[in-house]
Amino acid sequence: MPKTKPHAGRNRSRAFPIAGETADMIGHWDWDAATDRVRVDAFAARLFTVDPAEAEAGLPLAFYDGITHPDDRERVIGLIRRSAAEGSPYIAEYRVISIDGRTHWVLARGRIFGDHTGRPAGGRGILVDVTRLRASEGLSDEVTPGAGETPLDRAVEHAIAAQDAIVAAGDPVLKAQADALLMALGRRLAQRHMVEQRRRLN
Repeated sequence: MPKTKPHAGRNRSRAFPIAGETADMIGHWDWDAATDRVRVDAFAARLFTVDPAEAEAGLPLAFYDGITHPDDRERVIGLIRRSAAEGSPYIAEYRVISIDGRTHWVLARGRIFGDHTGRPAGGRGILVDVTRLRASEGLSDEVTPGAGETPLDRAVEHAIAAQDAIVAAGDPVLKAQADALLMALGRRLAQRHMVEQRRRLN
């Protein structure tokens, strides 16, 4: 069984640098369909209250499905399946229930990749904790669809790919710069999403 427990940020230096405790968490994930392992960085592990070492090693996709809010689970799974079938990115806003019982709102942007037969081979994406941002905007629990692919979405995808390559290269200076870029893109993605929600409510 995966060890799920809250963390005090002891592995924060392995993930994105943050300005302070008020910063929203931004992380990324990578799924290998052949092994059915989803690997997430330390920030995403903290969001899901998963042991960082196990999160980095990889946990089954079903584990993360299980901590998605029951009211959102089928919708999110449907979006991911459609992404896999079409080879297109998806944007989903949904709730996750951490091990301490707290509910967080997550904005996820990802893409599922297929093999030569069209079956899912893997995927990757970014996760942004938008709980406080939603509260500051006074938004309800209504879930609205995300935008289609834009230059910002493509930038996120390229930044994730670049970060993966930089990690493999083992350059800590470039890794810090790639982390900072991905954090900035994640914040911009969340801000854009909130603007779209306000527009729909007006």
